[in-house]
Amino acid sequence: MATRDGTIGGRRPGEDPAAAVVTTAALRSGRLAEWFDRQARTLFIMPAVVMILIFSIFPLIATFILSLSRVRLRGGGYTMRYVGARNYEKQIFGSEQWHFLGTFEEVSVLGWVVTAAGAGLLAWWLVKYLRGRSGRVSVVGTIGRLITASVLFGLTFMFAATLFSGTRLGTLGVTLFYVVVGCGIQFLIGLGLAVLCAQPIRGRTFFRVVFFLPMMVTPIGIGFTFRMMADTGKGPFAPIWQWIGLGDFAWAVNPWTARAFIIVGDSWQWIPFIFVVLLAALENVPRDLVEAGHVDGAGGWQIFREITWPQIVPVAATVMLIRVIEGFKLVDLPNMMTGGGPGIATESMTLHSFFAWRALDPAQSAAISYLLLFVTVVLCVSYFMLVVRKRAAVHG
Repeated sequence: MATRDGTIGGRRPGEDPAAAVVTTAALRSGRLAEWFDRQARTLFIMPAVVMILIFSIFPLIATFILSLSRVRLRGGGYTMRYVGARNYEKQIFGSEQWHFLGTFEEVSVLGWVVTAAGAGLLAWWLVKYLRGRSGRVSVVGTIGRLITASVLFGLTFMFAATLFSGTRLGTLGVTLFYVVVGCGIQFLIGLGLAVLCAQPIRGRTFFRVVFFLPMMVTPIGIGFTFRMMADTGKGPFAPIWQWIGLGDFAWAVNPWTARAFIIVGDSWQWIPFIFVVLLAALENVPRDLVEAGHVDGAGGWQIFREITWPQIVPVAATVMLIRVIEGFKLVDLPNMMTGGGPGIATESMTLHSFFAWRALDPAQSAAISYLLLFVTVVLCVSYFMLVVRKRAAVHG
């Protein structure tokens, strides 16, 4: 049957049938090759994405099921019974509240002042957003900010009722102390070292290598090393401790000195990471801008504040996001250096979950893990949306 373009059965009159078959096969092969070219990135990445999802989603689902159950180990197996949110209720309102949130007693005057100040700042932040320019306010943005404000107010009240009222911190407060104070100190020192090594000084290559070395040591090795170094009685620096009058100082007995020593060890491990990333960002700052600042008579601090810092802000915000995520997972150093003591003064939430698992209570361990996941996701997503993404949009 002839078609409108003169072909018969998909071929033109007088055309060799074998050649028509070859032409059709070539067209199909070309279309397939074109489709593979368009989908190449997806096809190459898909296996890795599938494996990551399998090994991430399954543990998340299994842990969530555990957190809603009561598990009892017995000879030859275990029994599991659904209990709903009782494991979470036990951590937040029940018998484990002192362990997770801290010891709640009467809130001091300073605690109420801190609570009121935090509530006022959060309310001002929300009102400022809602009164923003036309088109800036969205439903998703409003809901996200309400969640962030609620979590921040809860954390503010927790610190007001514990730290500012003279009572003991729980593992949540200790973890946030490690993250906020530790990561802040590490960023400042790492930035300072990066600025110094970016200068045309002699031996800067040597210092770059030396500053990078701590990243090659395992966290367990760092924990044992700092525990040995801080031993004022038998450690390698015991004569120095004796000489400065701290030979009888038991740093692991006092909660705050123990936390401080853990932050020192954690900083020694993670400052090189911040240093390397910020050094790379500093070396990519356009030299013509810096030279123009020198020509205009700007000083070193002015050049850093007006030229260098705005150029590296997106990188600095991103590296801090990565460091904060890792900070929430701190477990090796407090376990090796203090075992979580004195009491639970240096116990992070990850170590809290590990101890619950070791005590043959996987359900409580799973609940603590999900509480940590919730806090980490809310704070890190808020930081990404309000700081990292905003800075990238401004300097992009």
